Amino acid sequence: MLEGLVGKLADTPWSIGLHESLYLYAITESTHVMSIMLFVGTIATVDLRLLGISYNSVPVSQMLSRMLPWTVAGFILLVITGAMLFLAIPIRTYHSLWFRLKCIMILIAAVNIAIFTFKVERDKAAWDLGPVPRKSKVCAAISLSAWACVIVFGRLIAYNWFDCDSITSPTMAELTGCPLDPG
Repeated sequence: MLEGLVGKLADTPWSIGLHESLYLYAITESTHVMSIMLFVGTIATVDLRLLGISYNSVPVSQMLSRMLPWTVAGFILLVITGAMLFLAIPIRTYHSLWFRLKCIMILIAAVNIAIFTFKVERDKAAWDLGPVPRKSKVCAAISLSAWACVIVFGRLIAYNWFDCDSITSPTMAELTGCPLDPG
C-alpha cells in the first residue's frame, strides 16, 4: 500500500519537476543542510551544556529559552526541505536502507525530546546553575548520538550501495522492501 502511494507520488508533476529542475533540487538540498546546522547546532549546544562540557556559567533555563526559537525555525525548514527531497526521488528514497535507518533515529530522537520536555526538564529550575541530574545527561547523550546518526544516515542516502537494482541478498531485499529478481 505505502509503496503504491510512493509510486503515485513519483508520477506527480511536482515530483518530476523538482527532480528534473536544474537549480531547485540543489537549492533545496543546500537549504536542508543549512537547516541541519541550525537545528542540530542549537540542540548540540544545549546538550553540551547539560553534559557539563560547555557554557557551564549559563543557566539551563536561560539557554533553553534562547535556543528554542532557533531550534524550531531549523526544524520547520528541515521538515519542508526534507519533504521536498523525498518528493524529488520518492521511490529510491523509500527503498533506501539509509533512509529507513534515518527515520528510526529521528523517531528515537523525538521520543527522547518528549521524555526530556515532559518529564526531565520540569524541575530544571532546581539545577539551573547547580549539578545537572543524571537523567538530563542521559537525555543529552542520547540526543547527540541520535542526531549524529541522523546526519550520517542522511548523507549515505545519496549512495546507491543498496538500490533495488543492485540487491542480490534476500535479507537486504527484505530490509529495503525491494523485490528480489529471481533470475
